Amino acid sequence: MARPSHAPDFLPLVPGAVRDPLDALEDPDFSSDEEDAAPFDSDTMAVPPTYADLGKAAKDIFNKGYGFGLVKLDVKTKSASGVEFKTSGSSNTDTSKVAGTLETKYKRAEYGLTFTEKWNTDNTLGTEITIEDQIAKGLKLTFDTTFAPNTGKKSGKVKTAYKREYVNLGCDVDFDFAGPTIHGAAVVGYEGWLAGYQMTFDTAKSKMSQNNFAIGYKTGDFQLHTNVNDGAEFGGSIYQKVNDTLETAVSLSWTAGSNSTRFGIAAKYQLDKDASINAKVNNNSLVGVGYTQSLRSGVKLTLSALVDGKNINAGGHKLGLGLELEA
Repeated sequence: MARPSHAPDFLPLVPGAVRDPLDALEDPDFSSDEEDAAPFDSDTMAVPPTYADLGKAAKDIFNKGYGFGLVKLDVKTKSASGVEFKTSGSSNTDTSKVAGTLETKYKRAEYGLTFTEKWNTDNTLGTEITIEDQIAKGLKLTFDTTFAPNTGKKSGKVKTAYKREYVNLGCDVDFDFAGPTIHGAAVVGYEGWLAGYQMTFDTAKSKMSQNNFAIGYKTGDFQLHTNVNDGAEFGGSIYQKVNDTLETAVSLSWTAGSNSTRFGIAAKYQLDKDASINAKVNNNSLVGVGYTQSLRSGVKLTLSALVDGKNINAGGHKLGLGLELEA
């Protein structure tokens, strides 16, 4: 039976992921600037991760340290008054398209407030206001708006999150003229075991558009996660920290009605405190390699390459170069 037309080339294997970590083998976007989630310690029973961060360790091994088909520059600075600036620019080597973003962030820790302003080369402006631990301990409220001056398009979103020991809850509402869309998620954790549920309800159509479940187990150096998306897409990931220098990950996925199983393996090896190498391969013989070197404090260089193992002589392989500056 043919694979459903709506399914991507690789399914989201890791619970809560929007896409499969294997997709990074063909994804040009750098992901080394992702913010790390708060660690989950099964011994102290800290707050479990959000649904989107279930299996994050495996996702990071597949995604971070690569940037196929891009030349990218990231700059992070902080003023004396505490305002943080983050500028990013990239050029796609295939399309020659240049894209850039600018983000400013200002925090007032005594009031639990964070103000964020965003702009990108598509001329979209974004404003985000976050209030944390003020109304109640562990409660976080975020008001997010975007505006495109060229088209006049506006959008708004209200995000709520509540976390404490053993539980992490989230509910977001996207406002639309046709009717708001509600996103909900919940994760519970106990003695290393994690279970999560994620849903999306479209009020305009009065139906559930997303219905996902996940379960996993996590220790200090080992993580196992499985997920079922909409009752049709199944996936799983395994992460293991072999030692202080070597980390490995495996991911699998398949779609109901299809005999094809997608899988990939990835590894990260820390050469020394300033350098690391990454490698990954999937069942389509796409091989990705990356090398990250910290040239000095606040300066990081990333080199990456994607090779199609089935068509080595045909060309079409991709290279990537990234430079991160932080002061």
